[in-house]
Amino acid sequence: MIKFPVSVIIFNNYFTVITKGGQMKNIGLKKIIALVIALSVFSSTSACSVNNNNKPVQASESSAQYSAEKNQPQKNETENSTDTSKSEITQPDPVISIDDDSSDTYDFPDEWQDNGIFSAKYQRAYEIVKNMSIEEKVGQIILARCPTVDAVPEAKKFHLGGYVLFGRDIDGKTKSKIAGDVRSYINCQDIPMVIATDEEGGTVSRLSLNDELTKTPFKSPRELFDEGGLDAIIEDTKNKCRLMKSLNIDTNLAPVCDISKTEGDFMYDRSLGQNPDITSDYVSKFTKTSQERGISVTLKHFPGYGNNPDTHTSYAVDKRTYETFLNNDFLPFKAGIEAGAHIVLVSHNIVECMDKNNPASLSPDVHEILRNELGFTGIIITDDLAMDAIGKYVTDSSPYIKAVKAGNDMICVSDYVTAYNDILYAVNNEMIDVKLIDHAVMRILAWKMVKNML
Repeated sequence: MIKFPVSVIIFNNYFTVITKGGQMKNIGLKKIIALVIALSVFSSTSACSVNNNNKPVQASESSAQYSAEKNQPQKNETENSTDTSKSEITQPDPVISIDDDSSDTYDFPDEWQDNGIFSAKYQRAYEIVKNMSIEEKVGQIILARCPTVDAVPEAKKFHLGGYVLFGRDIDGKTKSKIAGDVRSYINCQDIPMVIATDEEGGTVSRLSLNDELTKTPFKSPRELFDEGGLDAIIEDTKNKCRLMKSLNIDTNLAPVCDISKTEGDFMYDRSLGQNPDITSDYVSKFTKTSQERGISVTLKHFPGYGNNPDTHTSYAVDKRTYETFLNNDFLPFKAGIEAGAHIVLVSHNIVECMDKNNPASLSPDVHEILRNELGFTGIIITDDLAMDAIGKYVTDSSPYIKAVKAGNDMICVSDYVTAYNDILYAVNNEMIDVKLIDHAVMRILAWKMVKNML
């Protein structure tokens, strides 16, 4: 017999159900609709059984489940070189199903429930977070430049969440050597690392400059568009994804979403060089093509680079109006977000109409715009915090602490030792609320689950 609740409260697209026993459960609108349809079907049969799967999962159960999962045999290199199907990388169907990880009940803070692209995995991720040490949590939020020596022991020592590969990690190596090295990084911890690289094409190509990997380097989006429009870019994106998958790399720090049509701008050669509408179409297609093939994409450089100088070697102050961003720069980012992009990278430009005092990467105001106005629920990362623009504006405090407090889920760093120690010190001395770390780690683990890494 099915017992119906005493009352139902609708709040923020959720039904809060208060049962006769006084228990409160949050149930999504789509699940309510699916449940009503299911009940109508079952009611037409002479007999049916109802299995209540809505009880909260206990931490001990989750830990046992996680331990069993992480002890499963790893896929061999050949298996990881094949393209991943769309169902393996896109968000699970939100309609109730036996295999759906989403839960009608959760015990993480209500304000963390964003019904976003990873939210079906939040509860299972949170069960892991509750059993992690503070050291493990701090390590997870660090996306580190891969060290040239001792990459595996360093990842284990600092519990790093991921590595970024640069040319020095690729040049002169065979495909099998790179793939083997990367696999050793991924598997060296209980929680697998993400492995990222910048493969934009053109002037920023980490992989295709190695002639052991490709016959010719990948062209820039601008060159491809001039030669064959968006169709040429889509085919090129497929080739990039095949190469990355064969090397066990799962994240591309691309596409460049910036709009630059003036020769001489720092972003001119790296941008598509078209108007906001065409650039938005490019970003959307790049995002879908990549993530359908198992490669997470990174929309950069939010909130839009414009004609500003290189923040690797100097600082940049953007004096454009907010309306300019609304009508131009934000549009490609919105398109990528709507296409399901997993990551947005925030630049170090100071954008005066949003925050006159902080680089965008360290600005709570800029992150609030990205979350609340553009509706992004994925992973926010900084540009590399080793860039000169950061040192210019952060002289009396740790940029790593400021980056976490600004709202970044992961910080991209070269000096991961200092970053780890600064953040750990800040948490232990209540300079950073541990809930801020927990929230970021929950989102990171949920992302890794969507990517079938956990």
